[in-house]
This record gives sequence, C-alpha cells and structure tokens, in this order.
Amino acid sequence: MISYEPLYKTMKEKGVTTYKLINEYGISRSLLDRLKHNKPITTVTLNDLCRILDCRVEDVLTYIDDE
Repeated sequence: MISYEPLYKTMKEKGVTTYKLINEYGISRSLLDRLKHNKPITTVTLNDLCRILDCRVEDVLTYIDDE
C-alpha cells in the first residue's frame, strides 16, 4: 500500500497548508481527499507536489507492505 503520510510532515516543514495548496497552487479538494485516504494519484500529480514543495518523492509517499 502507498501511504501519503510523509506528505503532511513535509508540508509542515515547508510551511505549506492545505489552504495554500488549494488557493495558491490550484490543487483540488478532491485530490486532497484522495491523498488523505491513500488512494491512487497520477505521476503528474506526484510531480506537481514535489515541485510545489521542492522535495523528493520519498518526502511525499512511502510504500507499506500490506501482507
């Protein structure tokens, strides 16, 4: 399973709120809901988040073995 838990830590470190993602960067509320519930996102979205937060992929998501 992919978890987006690292995203929230990175956002806090960078001083970026969900409000800022929505209003300054045009991230949709539905995308934020997908992230909150660990649902799939596109690599384009992943690229956008890394660009916005100036971070690496590992700072946005992590793989958790669900066995």
